[in-house]
Amino acid sequence: MKRPLTFISALALAAALPSSAFAQDAMETLIGHVEPNPDGGAQLDIRLLNTGTGTAEASLPDTVEARLERRGALGAGRTVMLQRAPETPATVTIAAGSFASAHYQLAPGSFQDGALLSVPQWGAQAVTLAASLPASSAAPSGAAPDADVQVADALPATPPPSDRTIGNAFLENLSAYEPIYAVYGPGTNSEARIQLSFKYQLFGSRAREGRPALGDGFYFAYTQRMFWDLGADSSPFRNIDFQPELFYVTPPKALSDKTTLSAQIGMRHESNGRDGDFSRSLNTVYIAPMAAFSLGGGTRLTVAPRAWFYAGDLSDNPDIRRYRGNTGLFLEIGQEDGLRLSTSSRFNFGSGKGSVAADLSYPLRRILGGGPDFYLFGQTFTGYGENLLDYNRRTTRLRIGVALVR
Repeated sequence: MKRPLTFISALALAAALPSSAFAQDAMETLIGHVEPNPDGGAQLDIRLLNTGTGTAEASLPDTVEARLERRGALGAGRTVMLQRAPETPATVTIAAGSFASAHYQLAPGSFQDGALLSVPQWGAQAVTLAASLPASSAAPSGAAPDADVQVADALPATPPPSDRTIGNAFLENLSAYEPIYAVYGPGTNSEARIQLSFKYQLFGSRAREGRPALGDGFYFAYTQRMFWDLGADSSPFRNIDFQPELFYVTPPKALSDKTTLSAQIGMRHESNGRDGDFSRSLNTVYIAPMAAFSLGGGTRLTVAPRAWFYAGDLSDNPDIRRYRGNTGLFLEIGQEDGLRLSTSSRFNFGSGKGSVAADLSYPLRRILGGGPDFYLFGQTFTGYGENLLDYNRRTTRLRIGVALVR
């Protein structure tokens, strides 16, 4: 459901930020996308373009003050803040002829029907974000005459009963974590594999309200992997692995417009919910430094080594360290809207055992010329412990299916 917003946006930051935020006159700021949120907030996607002949540095403020006023009642409004998104660094270095992306967010619930949002501090010209206007209405006087106006659908008086955003103020804290997919490969006792995964930002609302703090990087996550024996009588699930997790992600650090660093440290529990001889469980504490590299042409490379140690009782699988080890490596290369290859591995250099998994995906709509909005998803695994039940068995699997998140 879309909030009724008219975004007078094409020059929103272009008119203002270059004069106050950037050290180079050759810097241009463009808004690639302005997305209204169902809860009344919005996210602004900004492109910073260096048109000069030398490297330029852009400094992005944490917050930008704006003014929210009802139409016809100017001067009687309230102050709101635009917050730099957590994934956007405070400073970016942009090579000549290159660009960088940045995001700003407006706090949930800020917009009201018929309200105007102005940002007078962004340059000499006031930039306005407004609620929906009738088609015959002229743009507000503070807007640039050539601004791009997007009119959203009218909001019904009462939201439909299917809208679960009503009364769920923290829904924006929820996002995808690991891939979500369903794949199938015949000839094994676990032909189908299904994975669901999400993460929840524990203090996300505070960050969106313009009150960033150290706790903004804390997340709870949950991943569930189901291994389905479709060939057996009654087609039972052979094993289900449950994986709750608590972790912290450091703020990203941009070394240049082509390299960004971060790190994740967390605690993870894994178990399969079985009892007796089929019971498996373990707890690990891990650290994973991460680096992302822009390779040009829309291609991105991510490298994330990981190290962990086991904590607590391992009586269900006392020799699991021999097969899983204490180190691993995640590699991913691909395009945002194209082919992507992801690999993950585990090592035990002492025993020589471990595993390697690889996922290959491509947008299905690019193959079919339209929806559905899935990814064609191929997956392979070789080594020990594809699931907890088989942690000490070597297997090789090849499956294909679809993914919602890759």
